[in-house]
Amino acid sequence: MTAKIKLGFVPTRRSVFSAPDALKYRDLTAARMKELGIDFVDIKDINPEGLLFADEDVAKIAAKFRKEGVDGIILAHCNFGTEYVCARLAKELNLPVLLWGPLDERPLPDGRRLRDTQCGLFATGKVLRRFQVKFTYLTNCRLSDPVFERGLRDFMAVCNVVKTFRHIRILQMGPRPFDFWTTMCNEGELLEKFNIQLSPIPLPELLAEVRKIRDGNGAKEELEILHDKTIIKISEPKVETVAALARAMRNLIEKYGCQAGAIQCWTALQGELGIMPCAANSILNDLGIPVVCETDIHGAITALMAEAAVMNESRSFFADWTVRHPDNPNGELLQHCGPWPISIAKEKPELTCPIAFDDEGSLSAEAKAGKELTLTRFDGDNGEYSLLLGNAKSVEGPKILGTYMWVEVDNIKRLEEKVVTGPYIHHCVGVYKNVVPILYEACKYIGIKADLYDPIEEQVKAYLRGE
Repeated sequence: MTAKIKLGFVPTRRSVFSAPDALKYRDLTAARMKELGIDFVDIKDINPEGLLFADEDVAKIAAKFRKEGVDGIILAHCNFGTEYVCARLAKELNLPVLLWGPLDERPLPDGRRLRDTQCGLFATGKVLRRFQVKFTYLTNCRLSDPVFERGLRDFMAVCNVVKTFRHIRILQMGPRPFDFWTTMCNEGELLEKFNIQLSPIPLPELLAEVRKIRDGNGAKEELEILHDKTIIKISEPKVETVAALARAMRNLIEKYGCQAGAIQCWTALQGELGIMPCAANSILNDLGIPVVCETDIHGAITALMAEAAVMNESRSFFADWTVRHPDNPNGELLQHCGPWPISIAKEKPELTCPIAFDDEGSLSAEAKAGKELTLTRFDGDNGEYSLLLGNAKSVEGPKILGTYMWVEVDNIKRLEEKVVTGPYIHHCVGVYKNVVPILYEACKYIGIKADLYDPIEEQVKAYLRGE
């Protein structure tokens, strides 16, 4: 389901420029946003003009936007605008800010200019910096220009990433496997720096929920999914256990108010239930509830960010950077034991045994092709956090077991060096869309470094400024 983002519409003017023309453009901008289906909160009830220019209106607008639950604001400079009240409002709200103004018309025959919008944008940009307010700039353009719509929709996706990141709660099901020192995380630091909250539960609590559901036939929906959408190559009792595990995780994620989960997928679980959790993870991943392997908390954070960047319209996949392609010099294998969403499979997946274990319960299928993949990884160590991100495209390659995709990047040696030297590990998250600019822009609001594995920063900046 597409994410719902609500913007606060803040048209602004300055008294020495044409008030009638500012009113004209505030109405034209509101009409265009309605035409585009943008959900926004207006300020027409704040003062007779519905424009921000007076300091006494800042608190009223802030209160209204908080009440309405806006996720970001657009400072629309309908003439020069009043930069200091715009900055005060933005500072008060602490939300993503889109700075924009409609392109000025030709000067009048007598030489007068009515709006001077661009000049006002220069002023507001400087004052926002003085207030230490992060903002996104949408180029000075006409309402009819394609870049206006693109910029608005991209900004809404940025707002969705920021909104998601600021309210993350992850169900941690068991500690990390002993051998996976790579997936350790600093729970206190994640809370202190980013308000990312973990809800740790011991595996016995999960196991008790699985047995209760299995004994009471409480996983009918999940069982149906497995029978309808996979080729079953394991015994029916184990299919029922996989379905029960999926329902148990879903129940506990809901119980603890979480949006995602990270599970200790081996080896204690196998001794208790006799299955791998991969296919159960897959079911939840397909429902838009990311569940990642090996208690990789940073991986779960990444999955939530990636799905937010695509406005929750499609599913992500959690993968290992694994081995180089045997023939393609810039090719790489992305794979995991079998937790990828069924919906991204190229063919009907098999419910079978994973590549590295004897216990059953994983999926095996190649992922469908993708020409515009985004691959990303949130990670950190020694108190510093960043987001590795870049593009890839799928390519042909040898068949393997598990869920997998062969991809090609621009320069595999450069990517390899980034992952090895860190702060990253062999896990990443992929989505079937180029959302690198969205994630890049979101990083400024959430206080982490955007780390591009290809030297495309200038291209990304050019795209964001409307080129």
